[in-house]
This record gives sequence, structure tokens and C-alpha cells, in this order.
Amino acid sequence: MALFSFLDREHSVAKPGYNRWLVPPAALAIHLCIGQIYAYSVFNKPMTQLVGITESSAQDWKLTTLGWIFSIALFTLGASAALFGKWLERVGPRKAMFASSLCFSGGFFIAALGIHLHQIWLVYLGHGVVGGIGLGLGYISPVSTLIKWFPDRPGMATGMAIMGFGGGAMIASPLSVALMDAFKSATSTGVGEAFLIMGALYFVFMMFGVFTVRVPAAGWKPAGWTPPAASRRHLVSSGQVDADTAIRTPQFYLLFGVLMLNVTAGIGVLGQASVMIQEMFSAASVGQQMAVSAAAAGGFVGLLSLFNMVGRFFWSSLSDNIGRKNTYNIFFLLGALLYFAIPSIGDAGSIVFFVLCFGLIMSMYGGGFATIPAYLRDMFGTMQVGAIHGRLLLAWSAAAILGPVLVNYIRAYQIETLQMPAAQAYSITMYIMAGLLLLGFVCNILIRPVGEQYHHKSAEEAVPSRQPVSTGQLASAAVRLGKKD
Repeated sequence: MALFSFLDREHSVAKPGYNRWLVPPAALAIHLCIGQIYAYSVFNKPMTQLVGITESSAQDWKLTTLGWIFSIALFTLGASAALFGKWLERVGPRKAMFASSLCFSGGFFIAALGIHLHQIWLVYLGHGVVGGIGLGLGYISPVSTLIKWFPDRPGMATGMAIMGFGGGAMIASPLSVALMDAFKSATSTGVGEAFLIMGALYFVFMMFGVFTVRVPAAGWKPAGWTPPAASRRHLVSSGQVDADTAIRTPQFYLLFGVLMLNVTAGIGVLGQASVMIQEMFSAASVGQQMAVSAAAAGGFVGLLSLFNMVGRFFWSSLSDNIGRKNTYNIFFLLGALLYFAIPSIGDAGSIVFFVLCFGLIMSMYGGGFATIPAYLRDMFGTMQVGAIHGRLLLAWSAAAILGPVLVNYIRAYQIETLQMPAAQAYSITMYIMAGLLLLGFVCNILIRPVGEQYHHKSAEEAVPSRQPVSTGQLASAAVRLGKKD
């Protein structure tokens, strides 16, 4: 349709003189919005009181029922990123960002209808499925574009955008609470009204990214920059690999393991951070004066969000200097050491070191997300890096299930079956997380450059060239034929 032709890739090609530093804010506009999913827990308690208003009634939804919203959304994020990655590369980031805006904002409107009708399946459909598709499209939309605009600093560029996803909760959490408070009444918890306002606000903000983003013209490169030579040390390849071929390489599955294991170790703790610090530093274990209150635990969660956000920019920028493989080696070895140390730190009652350890762990958790696109670019080139990144994000979907299950069920088994004090119920989990990180280290060590047989070949390269035949060669051929006759 001509009305939406401005969304086409050819209409978003930057003109000469375009400032490439306008692209990171466009990416941030998307990621700061979709990062709201990390703050979704603020709606959980009010959504268990939609009927009772001041307290839960028999007709209200249970927390276990609401917990599926977050799980469905994260699973759909990975699945949609994998499914629509090649479409994104074909149509360009502007159209994909627009689709993300429609889905993410539309999810709020559908969920608001589910709140009004008290139909949980509509909330699952809205925030889980439709909103989840918006998450997936929005997450991968800026990646390949930023890498093409910043071939000289790909880690820094993707870190700037992806740190927005980690920091989105810092905006969404107080905004959500303020809106619910504003619309709360004797007949409403304010959740449905908050969803409507947030859907509209996020759509407007995301449209800034849609209108601002540009793709570089063919052959563009930064002034004075020359492409680096292929480096086996830093696993930088000079070839290009398409998305369908990439998933046939062993490197893709090793990177899948690298991302999944790094995320599993972080996300399992992230979901239980508030409960964990309160149980490990309860009055029974460290005394009343040193005990961590619910309010202090909330501050701890906010601090972890800050480390998560800052780590996405710091580690991905550092990877431009030391290489992606070395960066992940730090994640796995330092992370394993910290996880091994946490039970001892908890037993010693050292809350300062406890907070610092988890702050570093969360920074590397976020850094893993921000560094992986540049790692993929080094391994597979820029041709379809967005599509390859989308498929790799299925590792996130797997980790979103594996991490919380490990933490929650092992803890429950030790407390309920083994009658272990809650303060000690996390020790085995911490050791398991350390083991997963060491396994991730092995996967990372095994990664080698992608073989040339996987590199994409142009039409000219695929067809053997025909060398001109000299007069002497023709004469020799004639002589040989004459002898045969």
C-alpha cells in the first residue's frame, strides 16, 4: 500500500551526510519500551485482587496462573525472533519496528480487555502472545542495522541498544505503580486503565524509533576506516554466512550453548533475588539488626537491574578491544568463582560482599546478551546477522524455563523434604550454577572460525570462470585431433 510505503527498506536508506549517531537513540526508543517485561511483576498482586479489590476473593486469579504471562511472553520472544529474522533482513528495520510497535502496544489493549471481562486467556493472548511477538521483533530489529552502521565498534553499538532492554524496567516499574494508583477506586485496582495508557504511551515512543532509523547505503563505511583482516585469534571472519547455512555449522550450536548456559545461571537467580536475600540474611540466621527487610530486598532488586543495564554497555564495549571469546571466558570463569563463593559469604553474614557478587554476576548476565550479536557478526558476517541472532535467541527461551526451575524446585525440595533451613537451601543451587558456567566455558573454548565451505558465494563465484583460450592452445588442440584421425 502506498500509504505505508515509507516503511519500505528503500525509503529508509540514509542520504549522504546522515549522522550515524541518530541510530542508537532510535534503537533505545524500542528497547526501553519492550524492556517493560522485566517489571511485569508489579502487576501480579493487583491482578490477584481484580474482583476482591482490597484482597483476593475466590473468583480472583492465583499467582501461579498469572506467572504464565511472563513465561509465555519470553518464550514467544525467542520463537518470534527465530521465525521472523529472515523477514526482518528482507524488509528492513523500519517495517519490523513498526510491526513491533503495533504488537507490543496492541498486547496492552487486548490484555486490558481481558481484565475488563476477567478472561485470563485474553491476557495470555495479549501480553503473552501478541505482546511477545512485539518483544521478539523489537529486540532484534536494531541489531543488524547498528552493526552495519558501526563496523568499527559493533560491541559498543549493540550494547547501547540492548542496555535499554535491561533498563526498561527502571522506567516501567514506577510508571506502572503511579498509573495504578491514579486509577485505583472502590471498584477497580487500576490495572486495566494502566494497560490502556501504557499501550498508547509506548506506541508513541516507539514510533520515534520507527521514523528515526535509517539503513546505510550499499558500500558505505565510516570515513577513514578499513575493514580489519580476518583474525583467528579473535575469531573474526572475512566471509559471509546466510542464516540457513549458519544453523548447519557446529559454531552456531556452541554459541547456542554459550548463551543458554550464561543466561540460565543469571535468570534463575534474578527471578528469586528478593526472596533469596531475605532468606539468606533473615533474623534467624544473622540476627535482627542485620536482617534484610522486604523494602531493602526491593532496593537490592533495583540495584541488580542497574548492574544488568550497565553491564550490557560495559562488557560489550570491552569486547571490541579484547575479543568476544575472551569476554565470554571472563563471564564463565569469574561467574563460576563468584557462585562457588556465595554460600560461604552467606554463612559469614557479609551482606556487602553478597551484594557485590550478585551485582557482578548480573552485569555479566546482561553483558552476555549485548555481546552475542557482535560475536555472531565476527563468526558469520553481517549479511543476515539479524536473522541468525533471532534463531539463537531460542537459547533464551530454553534458559527462561531451565533457570527458574533449577532454583525454585531444588530450593523447595531441600526445605520441604530435607527440612533444611531456608538460609541454607540455596547452596546446592549455587554450586550447580557454577557447574553450568564451567560447561559454558568448555563450549566457548571449543569455538573455532567458521569453515570456508559455509561461506556465501556470489553467482560469479559459484560458476567457474572461463579463461580466454590462446591461439597456441587452439593450434595444439588441432594437431592432437589430426593425429587421432
